[in-house]
Amino acid sequence: MSAEQPRPAEGEGASGGSGETGARHVVEECTRRGLTLAACESLTAGLVSARIADVPGASAVLRGGLVTYATDLKESLAGVDPDRLAETGPVDGEVARQMAEGARRACGADLAVATTGVAGPDPVGEQEAGTVWIAVTGLAPRRLSLPGDRAAVRAGAAEAAIALVAEALRQLPEDAGGPDLDAS
Repeated sequence: MSAEQPRPAEGEGASGGSGETGARHVVEECTRRGLTLAACESLTAGLVSARIADVPGASAVLRGGLVTYATDLKESLAGVDPDRLAETGPVDGEVARQMAEGARRACGADLAVATTGVAGPDPVGEQEAGTVWIAVTGLAPRRLSLPGDRAAVRAGAAEAAIALVAEALRQLPEDAGGPDLDAS
């Protein structure tokens, strides 16, 4: 169910850009379609939401988010299956998918994005530093192997998550939008 497709952290922004350009594209496209967005963030701890909120007009799009840095909050706030967490730990594609779906439900959004991973510098269990999973409702989760220190891994994960939202928007039919969207 989970597609492992490592992606570079840079140069993957929406519309060929990165950082603010990707977030701006997401806000503009969601606004144009009447779509709302939510986030469930672990290792990025709010960076994805902050980058979206930095864009003028984001209040029409960003419903809210969950910061589930602690593993138990992935279950209690985002509704991640506790058996899955016990089996795989929090750094897992299916966990990321469930986090995104939990944020979509909790925030009443049309789409949601999730990030989970190991920022480093040390590995966690068998997961190496830089291992990241991102997910957007309606798409298969993506695995990334990001280089750099904690700040670089977290920034790269946030950028890649925004790029994945842009990809999800490109895949939606042009007339998909608002409350009629079934992103699950």
